[in-house]
Amino acid sequence: MNNEDKRVDKTNTTTRKKMKLRKRAYIPLILIILLIIAILYIFLSYQSGLKTAEENGVDHEEMTFNGTDNNDGKKTFLLLGADREEDGVTRTDVIMLGQYDYMKKDLKLASIMRDVYVDIPGYQNYKINSVYSLGGVELLRQTLETNFGVQAEDYIVVDYQAFESVVDAIDDEGIMIDVEKDMSEKITTELFKGEQRLGGEDLLEYARFRQDSEGDFGRVRRQQQVIGAVKDEILTVGGVFNLPHAMGTGMGYVNTSMSEAELYRMAGSFLVRGDKDIDSLTLPVEGSYQFVDTYHAGSVIDIDYDWNSEVLHQFLDDELDDPEAHEPEADGEVPQQ
Repeated sequence: MNNEDKRVDKTNTTTRKKMKLRKRAYIPLILIILLIIAILYIFLSYQSGLKTAEENGVDHEEMTFNGTDNNDGKKTFLLLGADREEDGVTRTDVIMLGQYDYMKKDLKLASIMRDVYVDIPGYQNYKINSVYSLGGVELLRQTLETNFGVQAEDYIVVDYQAFESVVDAIDDEGIMIDVEKDMSEKITTELFKGEQRLGGEDLLEYARFRQDSEGDFGRVRRQQQVIGAVKDEILTVGGVFNLPHAMGTGMGYVNTSMSEAELYRMAGSFLVRGDKDIDSLTLPVEGSYQFVDTYHAGSVIDIDYDWNSEVLHQFLDDELDDPEAHEPEADGEVPQQ
């Protein structure tokens, strides 16, 4: 090869290197543009969700709550599903104690049956689902501390319309769920057994149904099933894409003591976790309760508080080997209210 050919080869090599360097130089710019687009999409979708809620006339209510941060790297909170107010009374059909561990990225939800008979500070003993109507989230916080020895740091109260709207925002074709039986009694829709997609309204009715031999036992189990189904749908490609709008819609209906930044931090931390499982427990645990008829509250669930408190603390402290083994089962006919 003569010198002229060598010079040509060197020139071509230099030109190719320059072109590669130029292409690499564009990569950070492209990434920045994509990041800006993603941020704009999230912001605009979230604002669209807020607007959806505002158009339906939902007002945020400031609630008295004296929870304090335990500063242990975990967030323990009340998660409540509130019925619409009737005759000045609002009851909570969904009562859960949640805990998120930021270090382990573990999410735990302990469901408490609505008919559990509790000692209510300053009031006569009654069913736990009446506490919210008597003194709001603060009295419920005190009640849980008194009966179970657990201190809730924050609260999240979800209006049922929020649930319907969020489900529809995640996927307008509904959430895939296996309906365990035909259902129609005392709910606003008719559901049929089998795997299918349910929209927000139907999915809510499925979670609230209790007109069978299982009563509240079955309802609490279905509530946990629905939460798992919604989580699974969020983790799909379409669910992730629709999540900002769904979160904006939800925030328009939710009353909470947590800041938006903290909610996003918790959600983001959970979403980057590997398996994204949700650990669940139902109180009372199996073998720790009995049905009792009272003159003022009707049929209630009277529980062994020492037993249930111990199991709850073990659950929250990662010391409970098999939470499912403590799942209560309805034996025979369950009293209906």
